[in-house]
Amino acid sequence: MTDRRSFLKYSGLMAGGLFISSDLAKAALRYRGKYPYKAGLQLYTVRDAMAKDPKGSLAKVAKVGYVNVEHATYSGSEKFYGMSVGEFSSLLKQNNLHMPSGHYALGSPTTKGTILSDWDKAVQDAASVGQQYMVCAYLPDDKRKTIDDYKRVAESFNKAGEICKKAGIQFCYHNHNFEFPKIDNQVPYEVLLKSTDKDLVKMEMDIYWITRAGFDPLAMFKEHPGRFILWHVKDMDNTPQHAFTEVGSGVIDWNRIFAHAKESGMKQFFVEEDKCPGDPFVSIAKSYQYLKKNIIV
Repeated sequence: MTDRRSFLKYSGLMAGGLFISSDLAKAALRYRGKYPYKAGLQLYTVRDAMAKDPKGSLAKVAKVGYVNVEHATYSGSEKFYGMSVGEFSSLLKQNNLHMPSGHYALGSPTTKGTILSDWDKAVQDAASVGQQYMVCAYLPDDKRKTIDDYKRVAESFNKAGEICKKAGIQFCYHNHNFEFPKIDNQVPYEVLLKSTDKDLVKMEMDIYWITRAGFDPLAMFKEHPGRFILWHVKDMDNTPQHAFTEVGSGVIDWNRIFAHAKESGMKQFFVEEDKCPGDPFVSIAKSYQYLKKNIIV
């Protein structure tokens, strides 16, 4: 009812040529099922192309319509797709792209540019390229066998988050579905949520994996409001395999989920498709076109 009243009021102001507040304009957009977000792309989706030709690949990404990207490579070389901070920053600028976020490995004491090794350098480089978020992308098998393993990971995340905070960056964790089967009658993902500082460690919700695990994103938003500041938007096909598919081509109700973006705390979202049926650039264009037509302004 509130959105309807806001929309009617908005319409009346438009008819009278009066000034419209930004809040009222946003309410009208929500009424029409549109949301004022910019589409981002997780570059892992086009990883093979980025490895061969990052310059040409970023140009193609920008041509599709994406304005934000999230990188998927830094560990080891401490470079962005083989480029220094300055080189990669210039390449992004040439294509009118912004990179607010990037993925990082938990790593080991000997793997540079990871949470467990030379993290200060990684944070410095992320700040230099203009990142606002640094995301742990995955937990290796040997780091998630027991609940105590998850508690130790949570300690590492809190420490990484402290270092990020000093640089004006928010640390996050990206889920898959392995965090949801119970261990010792506890859900590991809940252990991570409760064992990390809610201000130092936010979450990048991968909506496909949450759904695949049998959990409802909206229920998680309600239980942990404001915690899920980044999203991975990827769809699930309607087959027994529950395979990845382009956004809008699967069974996930995106309007239902985006309607609760404010409750989740979402600031940015990134399209991702781990495996594409053909040319990844065709897939990312299909996802973008669906989002532009149905979800975002």
